[in-house]
Amino acid sequence: MGITFIQKSDLSKKKLHAKTALVLAGGAVSGGAFKAGGLKALNDFLVNKKVTDFDVYVGISAGAFLAVPLAGGIPPEEILKSLDGASEQFDQLSPLDIYSPNFKECIERPLKYLYSTFTYFPGLIIDAVSSFPRLSGELKKGIIRFFKEPNYSNYEQMLRPVARSLYSNREFPPIISSLPTGAFDNRAIEKYLRNQVKRNRMSNNFKVLKKMRGKELYICAMQLDTAEKAVFGWDERNDILISEAVMASTAMPGFYKPARIKGIDYIDGGVRQTANIDLALQKGADLIICYNPFRPFKNIVNLEYFRESGRYVTRDRRISDSGVFGVFNQVFRTLYHSRLIYGIEKYKSDKNFKGDLIVIEPKEDDFTFFDMNPFAFWNRAKAAQHGFDSVRKSIDDNFEEFSAILSSYGIEMTREVVRRDEVKMKRAANDEDAIMNVLEGASPRRRLRVISGGEKRRS
Repeated sequence: MGITFIQKSDLSKKKLHAKTALVLAGGAVSGGAFKAGGLKALNDFLVNKKVTDFDVYVGISAGAFLAVPLAGGIPPEEILKSLDGASEQFDQLSPLDIYSPNFKECIERPLKYLYSTFTYFPGLIIDAVSSFPRLSGELKKGIIRFFKEPNYSNYEQMLRPVARSLYSNREFPPIISSLPTGAFDNRAIEKYLRNQVKRNRMSNNFKVLKKMRGKELYICAMQLDTAEKAVFGWDERNDILISEAVMASTAMPGFYKPARIKGIDYIDGGVRQTANIDLALQKGADLIICYNPFRPFKNIVNLEYFRESGRYVTRDRRISDSGVFGVFNQVFRTLYHSRLIYGIEKYKSDKNFKGDLIVIEPKEDDFTFFDMNPFAFWNRAKAAQHGFDSVRKSIDDNFEEFSAILSSYGIEMTREVVRRDEVKMKRAANDEDAIMNVLEGASPRRRLRVISGGEKRRS
């Protein structure tokens, strides 16, 4: 099932003034597009309270990138338009915004390593010469002892004073120190988001956003040096820009270098926690909808045993057939998802939690999304479409339970808009542009054709 319900409130009682929260977990590049498509589906189901109308927004990594425009009142349709340049509010998100090379470290670190290596041996000789008078007596005793009784223990004791003197001051630079801390630099993401916030006259300040929109935005990262969770928000740490907080939260280890802000190194908040549902609870949320795009894939492999060869054979595709990427993809999804499941089980048994939690995820047999490269920018349109289909099907299959919970909070739901879009997408078949038009809520784009006389008309 793609949806998990933890319903603890009394649904017979209306909770019209309760606090609602939308929690968006990470998802890398294709996961972000997948989530944008899913948010569009969720938005289509909602009637009188859209995804831009929640009281609290909590974002991690790609979820943080999406939480900012939502908290600022920008609907998911407009976010989707920014993927292919159709938005009038947002500039198109380009590959360079995602894959900005970490040129500085790629040049500096190898040069520093070469310098450290070339100066190591001359420095070692200098250390040996300067320490010789002090060690001569101890070294002489060790030599005499070794020649009287030549064995390995005496040999080691003879050289120990020299080794201790030389290597206590210097360490041979490890070759791994020549590698950059990340292949890319996500300062380009911060710049892009900062420009879009300014263009749409939104606030890049947590406190001002709270005053302007009445929305509480929280973005989570992890401090690299202390491994502690960092929470940015109007009543949390708010001495940096919202766009800088997103930069901190999206600094995925290895892919991006750590985001250094005011002297502190931050990395992806998903390393510390998968979704930070607990933060929404701490801020007083009664109804929490959490959207997590990453979960492990349940791959059923049917085996057949051949006695002649003593081998087990299958015609099914194994995850390992995709190579190391497939293995790591499954491992990281499992690690992130197991933590989320642990949290969900905790809320089930927590007597103090008397609200309602809805967790939306892809289904465990969703191989299409699992097989997408999470760092592939070119998969964004396909991921967005699949995210829409995934959430649409999951909510549609659980519509009665979903709508019953939301109804107690005064939130109405309908299937009408989603089913209308579903019909349009089926008509579009495999036309990617037409499908994106449906997701963006736009009318079909018309192409120019040249007719006689050089006059251009729309066809």
